[in-house]
Amino acid sequence: MSRWIRVCLTLAIALATLGSAPAAFAQDGPEQPSIDSMTVDQIVNCEPDGTQTSGAVYRICMPPNWWYNGDLVIYAHGYVAPYEPVAIPEDQLCLPDNGPCLPDIINVLGYGFATTSYSTNGLAVQQGVADVVDLVNVFAQTHGQPNHVYLVGVSEGGLVTALTTEQYPNIFDGGVAACGPVGDFRYQVNYFGNFRAVFDYFYPGLIPGDPVNVPPALVPIWEDYYQTDIKPVIFDPANASKLQQVMAVTKAPVDPGDPVASTEHSVKDALWYQIVGTNDATAKLGGQPFDNQRVWYRGSVNDWQLNLMVQRIAADPAALAQINAHLQTSGVLTSPLVTMHTTLDQQVPYAHEVFYRLKTLFAGSGLKHINIPIQRYGHCEFTTTEALTAFGVMLALAGDQPMNEAG
Repeated sequence: MSRWIRVCLTLAIALATLGSAPAAFAQDGPEQPSIDSMTVDQIVNCEPDGTQTSGAVYRICMPPNWWYNGDLVIYAHGYVAPYEPVAIPEDQLCLPDNGPCLPDIINVLGYGFATTSYSTNGLAVQQGVADVVDLVNVFAQTHGQPNHVYLVGVSEGGLVTALTTEQYPNIFDGGVAACGPVGDFRYQVNYFGNFRAVFDYFYPGLIPGDPVNVPPALVPIWEDYYQTDIKPVIFDPANASKLQQVMAVTKAPVDPGDPVASTEHSVKDALWYQIVGTNDATAKLGGQPFDNQRVWYRGSVNDWQLNLMVQRIAADPAALAQINAHLQTSGVLTSPLVTMHTTLDQQVPYAHEVFYRLKTLFAGSGLKHINIPIQRYGHCEFTTTEALTAFGVMLALAGDQPMNEAG
């Protein structure tokens, strides 16, 4: 039996002491197979993918009936480039560094697993919320109404999870939102926009367009263009001072244990989201949302010159209205929500966790929210143990809802 299965079973046994045991731990009757003698393939059964009414693709994976505890875990995936076909992002179903895959973890713990592609890519938060809610109905129609439903999401899916947990406590009994822009979506938009504005000041004309005008032809070829035309200039030793100032002004995180590689990673990721995501977000929001009119940039050799010369941009009111209406969390929780975030996240800044915590406190929901900070560089870089811990904490917060014993 693999190490991660043992970790899962250890958590399951611990949950049994809270009245939340998987079915095989709680039921009487004929002797069942020993779970620790089985392979993952014997435990996990992923059914053929189906299509939701929205056009989203869904997948359901189930453990054996004798191990199924009657509860459902839905997974909300992260951002997918808008030019990709609508499909379940297979590369987002497994933990980093060849870790186990989520359907395997969830089924080994005794839960049903379901996920959806969402009906669109790119900025897909609204669609993601609608599709995960609908997926509960799809599951109920094919496998019966689950006793409890929990939602787990990462990155963009973390925001989907937070919003859905806030808005649908009658459907979702708890959520885990990992590495998501849960605190302030405008802050997230401005993080990428500010990076591009500062970058263009230090490297004028290197990238075609500007922070709000990205040539459409550049979007699908950006990854190759970055490698051939952008990266060599950024990391030319003659431009070392420029790069240092970009990082200092934008506050993009750097791993102190590996500053060279992490600097390249942070620059690459910030520019990727700015180039690939801007036009799609502008179209879906009915206007461009980036605004730096009142930003005072600090950290360069000459901040006065930087602030005088950097491009200033005003957000379109229509875009801000859409963000406020559909993409901002409230912090009002009835069902529990656990957030988890690496402290040096180069894509979604850890500051979101501070913002969200303040929201929950002001809303009187502080006891329904726990944040787990992970002292590490990287986006959604969690170990199996960390992911299981976050899930276990969420179940503990929802401890007044014990799992149903299987008959």
